[in-house]
Amino acid sequence: MNLNELQKEDFLTGQVLLIDKPLEWTSFQVVNKIRWSIRQHFDIKKIKVGHAGTLDPLATGLLILCTGKFTKKIDTYQAQHKEYTGTITLGGTTPSYDLETEIDETFDTSGITESEIHEATTQFIGVIQQKPPVFSALKKGGKRLYEYARAGEDVEIPTREITISAFEITSIEMPYVHFRVASSKGTYIRSLAHDFGKALNNGGHLSALRRSKIGEFSVEDALSLDDYIAMFTPLNKS
Repeated sequence: MNLNELQKEDFLTGQVLLIDKPLEWTSFQVVNKIRWSIRQHFDIKKIKVGHAGTLDPLATGLLILCTGKFTKKIDTYQAQHKEYTGTITLGGTTPSYDLETEIDETFDTSGITESEIHEATTQFIGVIQQKPPVFSALKKGGKRLYEYARAGEDVEIPTREITISAFEITSIEMPYVHFRVASSKGTYIRSLAHDFGKALNNGGHLSALRRSKIGEFSVEDALSLDDYIAMFTPLNKS
């Protein structure tokens, strides 16, 4: 796709933008930045832009953005299977199940063998029940779960059914376990990391995550956010 050849009407009619989300950006911030850049470039007062599946700020990788009338396709893209690579750090848990919060409990990992690590993945393949992290944007009782967590309030979180079609350990450098996962909509890889640690009678948290695929879309075909911003430089007005 050559963005330089697209006109205002193309974005209003609808485009699918594949972005390699940078670290520490929220998905919402990326959407706002792209929307602002398009409006400035084409001098548009209003245009719809939305994303098809949130990535946490500490994750990188494929983020699908839809513009204009293509925002109606967001639910379709969100429903597709996704693929991730990342790292689970054993030996410690965090309240958020990732590096957003500090380690709250530590464990001895010296007795864990590589064969046990590989064997533990089998517990998570297929249709399983998963409990989302309390540090998430899911709502209960009209409040986001992370609001309860930050207020120190206990809240019961129901499990939900997800499907993990692949969970592969790609390398082990204790306490770091590198993996590839293919999963359904609604899967929290942070929860998988936490539960994986428990399956080893240990502790685990997600220390790196990158989304590589959504359906047939690949991060290899995505552009960086900086590339998009450079293409959407404001037009000279005279």
